[in-house]
Parts: sequence; structure tokens; C-alpha cells
Amino acid sequence: MSSSQQIIDQTITWIHKVVVGCNFCPFAARTLQQHQVHYQVESSTNISICLDAFLKEISRLDKEPHIETSFLIFSNAFQQFDEYLDMTSQAEDLLEERGYVGIYQLASFHPMYRFASSVKNDAADYTNRSIYPMLHILRESSIDKAIKHYEKPENIPERNVNFARKKGLTFMKLLRDSCINS
Repeated sequence: MSSSQQIIDQTITWIHKVVVGCNFCPFAARTLQQHQVHYQVESSTNISICLDAFLKEISRLDKEPHIETSFLIFSNAFQQFDEYLDMTSQAEDLLEERGYVGIYQLASFHPMYRFASSVKNDAADYTNRSIYPMLHILRESSIDKAIKHYEKPENIPERNVNFARKKGLTFMKLLRDSCINS
């Protein structure tokens, strides 16, 4: 299995090539340039340990305000998308139980990500298809600030879907997969 640093390096490559390169998140480049992103690899396959790792990332963000966002990367767990969705739902529940709704927000990424409305082999799914299962924890206050300076942020998801479909399944898959071998 890959080392934690290799997994982080591959994830950073994916963020640069796919998320920023395709402009899926128009706010990501600035945060990356300012070194305000934390990456944490969790190698356990035990859901309780993985959810504890999630809570540790929330605690890290609470204690370190200079970190804008954190990627919790699951190197071995949640290979099946349904298992990943169950864990993500539990993480969302923890945010609510711990009083973090409105403070932090989750974005979800998985190698087999599939939007409920998509059809099989839809290139649009690659807007959220990462190289590892991961949770992206964002500060809501940062999102609020960023979207104030962006015209029609509600159109971002549709723009991303259109971009991915225009590029096509083969392009999107090759681009994502190139991040593993970089």
C-alpha cells in the first residue's frame, strides 16, 4: 500500500489537475496558494476509527484557524460507494450532534462517485470522482466570503456538469487516473 505522503502527493496532484485545472471549484486555487489546506490520511478500515479521525479534523480546524480546509483521505476504507455514503451520512450526523452545522460543511469525493440523477458512465460524475475516498471539510464562513465575489455561484454545479460532459468520459477518466501515476 502507498505511504501516507505518497497518498497526499497524489491527492494534491488531483486537486491541481482536476479540481483547479477544470475549475470545478473556482475558490480552491487561492486556498492552495496560501497553504491553508491540511491533508490527513486514515488507513484504518474500521468505521468508528474513521469517524474519530473525522472528529479529530474538526478539532484541528477549531484549534488552527489558519487552516481553511481539510481533506481526510481514506486509503483503505470505503472502497464500495454505498459504504462510503453511509459513512458520509454518519459524519453529517456528527456535525449536527456536535453543534457544527453552519460552521463546517462537507464535500464528498470517491473514486466511484455517482450522482443520484446521473446515468451509467456519465462524465459528470467525475466532478466528484477522486483517486481515494475522502471527506473535504470546509469552513462555512470561508465559503460565504468566497461566493460574495463570484457571480451566480448557484450555477457552479451545472457549469461543472456541462464541462465534464463536453470533455467526455474518456478525457475525464484519463485526467483523474493520471493523478495516481504522477
